[in-house]
Amino acid sequence: MVQVKRNLKVQKYGGSSLADEEKIRTVAKKIKSALEQGYRLAVVVSANGDTTNRLISKAKGINPSPHNRELDMLVSTGEQISASLLTMALHAEDVQAISVNAYQLGIETNQAYTEAKIRKIDTRRLHRYLTDYEVLVVTGFQGITQENEITTLGRGGSDTSAVALAATLECDCEIFSDFDGIFTVDPRIMPKAKKIERITYDEMLEMACLGANVLHNRAVEIAKKYNVRLRCASTFSDKGGTRVTENYLETPIVSGLSVMKDQTHITLSNLPQGVAINKEVFTIASSKNWNIDMISIIQVNGHLDVAFTVVESVIDDVKSTYESIFEQYEGVVIRAQTGFAKISVVGLGMRTESGVASRFFAALAKGSIHVKMVTTSEIKISVLIPQEQLETAVSCLSEEFDLCSE
Repeated sequence: MVQVKRNLKVQKYGGSSLADEEKIRTVAKKIKSALEQGYRLAVVVSANGDTTNRLISKAKGINPSPHNRELDMLVSTGEQISASLLTMALHAEDVQAISVNAYQLGIETNQAYTEAKIRKIDTRRLHRYLTDYEVLVVTGFQGITQENEITTLGRGGSDTSAVALAATLECDCEIFSDFDGIFTVDPRIMPKAKKIERITYDEMLEMACLGANVLHNRAVEIAKKYNVRLRCASTFSDKGGTRVTENYLETPIVSGLSVMKDQTHITLSNLPQGVAINKEVFTIASSKNWNIDMISIIQVNGHLDVAFTVVESVIDDVKSTYESIFEQYEGVVIRAQTGFAKISVVGLGMRTESGVASRFFAALAKGSIHVKMVTTSEIKISVLIPQEQLETAVSCLSEEFDLCSE
């Protein structure tokens, strides 16, 4: 048991890394190479390619509003396909490997279908598998309730599966994808973005929550809580990647820039003033699982104006819900404006560096960017802007904070 723990590592491979037979064989060879370095591995896999999107599309073709339990039952099959195929590829490489799903491994979650949270992992089963096999291939993104109901952890949840396993086993975790690491800006938006060598948990968590599609935000939270050492790297190269760490010397003022598209600005005007109304507005949002952001509350002539942002996909539900709730109040107006994006800069160095906000807004002014809303924290500045100005805003901020190579 002690020998297994000392030489253990968790690896996670995303869907793009397992998109076809050739890539699956490449992953198998990469895993075998790690074994030759003396490791035993727990390997977490995502559904290959666009499997999850195709399954969701099929579900909505049958029923536009499928029950979340049935949706989890369906989409959880994608990871099982990846796990079994990768294990077959490992067998072809003469590697002792076995694939397991969440039920077999005992990954217990709560009952929040499509957004479940891991409660515990059966360490006894985990160590038994890792004693008997060189590689344990685990279905990511899924769990099982105490009543043996299948759940999923939300989009990007395979990252969370991997980090939770690493936390349980007290070992390092490697997250592999198409990219060589974490970049200052999404390379699909800014091809000349710089690769970050090291980034703190706090910075990575902010970037993940603000739209950087690199790591699942809950994975970063677990990594920070249990001090799991993370490395993000490319499946198809041997470059060093990016290390996520507790802290490091001489952190940059701004480490990265994140973008969230398809944002909607919601305004509830002329609400009766009072704490109870504020509570009702946000209690309703919570009960509906709307991800409300960039909140503004203003008192105007004895009334309240409450504004916030949500993703465009929930506009109709937001409007119809609040209209039915507040129809009893005369003069309440509910408006929804679409076509916005949120752009944010993040950096631990912002805690101590003066003048960052001035530079930020001067850069946006240089590009004539119209700012609709602003939110800040110690290590981030976020603004809501027209989506058609997003490319210009990214370019201006990247130049100001030296986020791209020449």
